[in-house]
Amino acid sequence: MLLVENLNYAGPSTVLFQRLSVVFTDLVFVFAARECCRCVQEQKGSRDVLTRPPFVLAVLLLGNFGLLIVDHVHFQYNGFLFGFLLLSVAKHLQSRHLQGALLFSILLNLKHIYLYVAPAYGVYLLRSYCFTQDNTDGSVRWRSFSPLRLVALGSIVASVCALSFGPFIMMGQLPQVLSRLFPFKRGLCHAYWAPNIWALYNVLDKALATLGVRLKLLEETQLPRASMTGGLVQEFQHSLLPSVSPAVTLVCTLLAILPAVASIWWRPRGARGFLRCLLLCALGSFMFGWHVHEKAILLAILPLSILAVESREDAGIFLVLTTTGHYSLFPLLFTPAELPIKVVLMLIYTVYSFTALKNLHSSRGSVLRPLEVVYLLGLVAVAFACEVIFPLSPWQQKLPFLPLLTTSVYCSVGVFYSFLRLYVSLLRPEEKPKQP
Repeated sequence: MLLVENLNYAGPSTVLFQRLSVVFTDLVFVFAARECCRCVQEQKGSRDVLTRPPFVLAVLLLGNFGLLIVDHVHFQYNGFLFGFLLLSVAKHLQSRHLQGALLFSILLNLKHIYLYVAPAYGVYLLRSYCFTQDNTDGSVRWRSFSPLRLVALGSIVASVCALSFGPFIMMGQLPQVLSRLFPFKRGLCHAYWAPNIWALYNVLDKALATLGVRLKLLEETQLPRASMTGGLVQEFQHSLLPSVSPAVTLVCTLLAILPAVASIWWRPRGARGFLRCLLLCALGSFMFGWHVHEKAILLAILPLSILAVESREDAGIFLVLTTTGHYSLFPLLFTPAELPIKVVLMLIYTVYSFTALKNLHSSRGSVLRPLEVVYLLGLVAVAFACEVIFPLSPWQQKLPFLPLLTTSVYCSVGVFYSFLRLYVSLLRPEEKPKQP
């Protein structure tokens, strides 16, 4: 199994070891879910235990459809990693900031994709931990800055990074590590497009080029061939629109998350304000990042579960984002034998999510808005067309990428909508209590 020459090796003992290792490391995620359930705010009452927010949150986290298929069918170790993330969030909700910083530092060195949410951690800890007091208007009191707290945070981050990168630095292999951490030559989009803004950009480029050729405004032979629909991991040039470089995606990502990060600096709202900022950093990086993988949507779905059981508005955002994001993972399981498995599993999780959150917030009005219901019903039609009708049609040979394109484009609308609604909830002024 450890020999480089043994590509595609799949001995029975190796498969068993890998499957058991995923199950064993998932214990970290189970413990993290338990800690998150302890942080849930709920109204006192004689509610049945099965309908209480902590129980609903436990089911939403432990039964998450996306995490289940990505780890236990597609085979990865995301549950272990998300366990560290949720543990870190829980520690901040419990005001144990040094423990939260340590857990996130370890997580960041385990997998660099969590750089997506690093700005939220950095600004929140600097503003709400290193500055110990606020002015009466909520602005930062500069004189309350604690150098000792900053040193404590810096020591944690530096020590973890030293243990992680120290051996590579001593062996002179740091450039090799960095080149593998940031593989910019893999192209703007993953082989299966993530449902983000670049999926819409790619489709617009294709549509404009096709329209220009049919109207005889453009010569097809003079257009650069755009190979983004080839299903390969590679760099490509757009046909008509300007091609996007890694620097452009970085600028777009920074602009997308800047208002959220600035908000928790100027108007900190405690640990839950930090959690909203974390979600916006995750979604902003997902929407505008370079070579984003579909599974990165779980970076927003799982932490949003905490807010969904506490707020009706967040529950609505969660249902749209979860349903959309989970369906966008369908292309990862592409064999006919896996079709009933992914459909049944997603139906079970989706039905429970809708039912449990509706019952949880029934006294506060409808969870979903009418247009959101229409959009999600449209997702059912897209799924039926891509999974049932298309494989039986003659287009399967001529346009094999069409279902992936349709899925990415339709789902990107729902993800972007959820991103905007989360921004509105973060930037909306806090309601002042009414005077008696």
